[in-house]
Amino acid sequence: MADSFYGEVLADHNLHPLHRERIDAANFVCKGLNPTCGDDIELQLKIDDGVITDGSFTGIGCAISQASADIMLELIIGKSVDEARRLKELFMKMIAGEIADDELDELEEAGALQSISKMPARVKCATLSWKTMEKLLDDALQ
Repeated sequence: MADSFYGEVLADHNLHPLHRERIDAANFVCKGLNPTCGDDIELQLKIDDGVITDGSFTGIGCAISQASADIMLELIIGKSVDEARRLKELFMKMIAGEIADDELDELEEAGALQSISKMPARVKCATLSWKTMEKLLDDALQ
């Protein structure tokens, strides 16, 4: 039953993404590429006073990479940059199979990607947007 629910979450974010568009208000942009499978995204964030106030992505990729980007944006918009970084660390712990249940709850729908930890070939797909966000934040806020 749980696997079915998580599959529905991923399918919904892939087929009906909330954040797959360009936003004119973005003040930070970063491209991410997974050369092993061709996933290619451009992440756009609007950051004001240390808070991510809007975000979007464009690009091409598999269902996992596209759903992960949309889920990530849904989670980080409205959060501080520091909180977004912390959520990225929790996501990476989850993908590594090292997350505690209370930490998993903080990831909300991103927890739907937990089973990716058992599919090594798909890990790069799920983490592409999260690593792109980290690079964007590192470059933008130096």
